[in-house]
Amino acid sequence: MSRPTTVLGDHKVTTSEIADDIRAHHRDHPRLRAILRVIGNCGVHTRHFTRPLDSPTVSGSADMGERARVAFDDALAMAERAAVAALDTAGLTAADIDAIVTTHTTSWAIPNLDVNLIERLGLRPTVRRIALTTVACPGGAHTLVRAAELVAARPGSKILVVGAEVLSAIYQHSDTSIESMIYKALFGDSAAAAVVTDSPLGPGITIDDTFEYVLADSLDRQRGRIDVEGIHFDSSKKALSAAAEVLPHFKQWYGPTETPDFAIIHPGSPRIISDTATALGLTPHDSRHSTDTLADEGNLGGVSVLRVLERTHAAPPADGARGVMVAFGPGFATAALRCRWQA
Repeated sequence: MSRPTTVLGDHKVTTSEIADDIRAHHRDHPRLRAILRVIGNCGVHTRHFTRPLDSPTVSGSADMGERARVAFDDALAMAERAAVAALDTAGLTAADIDAIVTTHTTSWAIPNLDVNLIERLGLRPTVRRIALTTVACPGGAHTLVRAAELVAARPGSKILVVGAEVLSAIYQHSDTSIESMIYKALFGDSAAAAVVTDSPLGPGITIDDTFEYVLADSLDRQRGRIDVEGIHFDSSKKALSAAAEVLPHFKQWYGPTETPDFAIIHPGSPRIISDTATALGLTPHDSRHSTDTLADEGNLGGVSVLRVLERTHAAPPADGARGVMVAFGPGFATAALRCRWQA
């Protein structure tokens, strides 16, 4: 596949600014001190929002309709920019694309990202479409799983994968649990795109195998909720251990005694990165691209692993190196790829 291209929201927001906003809106919260301490340790220094922190659709009082409209418009604009750049990187035109796979969760829209991008990019009206609309954090990995299947079914196909998330749309001051406060600081807005084929498009990963897993009895770990204010993201305390519970099954698939040369780990939190790296026998240096993404841009939802892969291109593994990509999210669901680096 080609090198992904990521587009970030236009407004950089620091964790200090998030903390000040929480202080201003929740000065009487009985656990304010603990919330601010946890936010300070969440691993994120900056993130990018498509709108300023004090705008009506982020920290303001916009209703569900306005939040959804703004979130989708912003997601579509970023997705278009990322897709145009990805086509240019791959040396292709819109007419070359045979299928499009999209992931987008953070607003309700019909038609969704896939159909809108067909029109905006000028893709052929006969392109095949897969729209992943509620996958959330594993979305980027899932787009690559589906793209690999499409290429296997029709060799020679060129598949455009696009992820876009405006996670600032779930910044809700009515949510006052510690978990909800953490999400205010954890998430960022972005889009990313790449092209998947069965022939090289420059240096990058070659996909050898894929893995999907849904943890039993885990529907309450992470979940979306919608009301008159818009989309909310809820989780239980058991969400903290969900990735760790999946890792034995993931390792059984990858190979209990195998250690990859590189890993593209979803930057969902410092614990997710460290637990996954440890399970794979890797060091903090090996997972630095995930840690750096989390620190500089936050958890980008379904875009995250594409962004980590883009960073990996800047300091690539050796030709033929064996790697893995893995992402976790609501469900509790996991998607992973076994891959090799081709220089």
